[in-house]
Amino acid sequence: MTPNGNALRLLAYALAAVDHGSLRRAARAMRVRESSVSRNIVKLEQHLEVQLFERDVRGVRLTEPGRAWIDVVRAHYEGLLDAFNDRVGDKDAKTLRIGLCCVRGGEFLRGIIARFGSLCPDVSFSIEDVPAGRWLSAIRRRHLDLVFTHDFGAVPSCCSEVFWQERLFVLLPSSHSLVDRPVVAWSDLAEMCLLVPVGPEGPLFDLRLLERIAATGGPAVQTCRANQATVALKVQLGEGVTLAEESCARTTAIESTMWKPLAGQNSVSSIRAV
Repeated sequence: MTPNGNALRLLAYALAAVDHGSLRRAARAMRVRESSVSRNIVKLEQHLEVQLFERDVRGVRLTEPGRAWIDVVRAHYEGLLDAFNDRVGDKDAKTLRIGLCCVRGGEFLRGIIARFGSLCPDVSFSIEDVPAGRWLSAIRRRHLDLVFTHDFGAVPSCCSEVFWQERLFVLLPSSHSLVDRPVVAWSDLAEMCLLVPVGPEGPLFDLRLLERIAATGGPAVQTCRANQATVALKVQLGEGVTLAEESCARTTAIESTMWKPLAGQNSVSSIRAV
């Protein structure tokens, strides 16, 4: 890619920035100066003639072209690292390795696994969480056999199918006027902020879908560099509302708030097995 053969090094800096959400944290993880991370990312952007990152005082986040490019390149990069490190190793053919990406699963997932276990008693299970930015490469590199994730559409070069659907619930402050209603529509939330937690690996929900909902009379989307607990605190303080699937809402009680089911179009979340 570059005349001096530094393509992998430049890409390593970019991926570190993606994973840590900050040039400073990426530099600390790589044990280099922050200016070195910034300089090498700029070199990569200049070579590609694409702005990969948006930069502000809170850190960095991928642009849309940057995310599309990183999604394609990451799996190839990590595959090369595997080849260089000779990590082919033999896998345990009697263990089904399952990844959960921002999915709780609830009773339905437990039922699927229990039924498979009864049909294939010689197969054991390994179940782990996998970040949103890593599950596809984990599948392609055979680190995981199966991943359950939110349905973002068909996955190139992988077999996938929607396995189940869950109703979406909205978390409201307990003092809000909508808590007396049995169900809530997106239009009822039009004057509010929808708080969406976004970590280094990206948002839990499809931002494009939420932004389309906002454009057609739904709540304005506000991404937050925060975990779920911090977002729940923001809801308690009246700064907005947030979402979860029914399996989470039914089992998670948060003081001074109330979960309400959404109704109407775009009120159901689909879970895809890849």
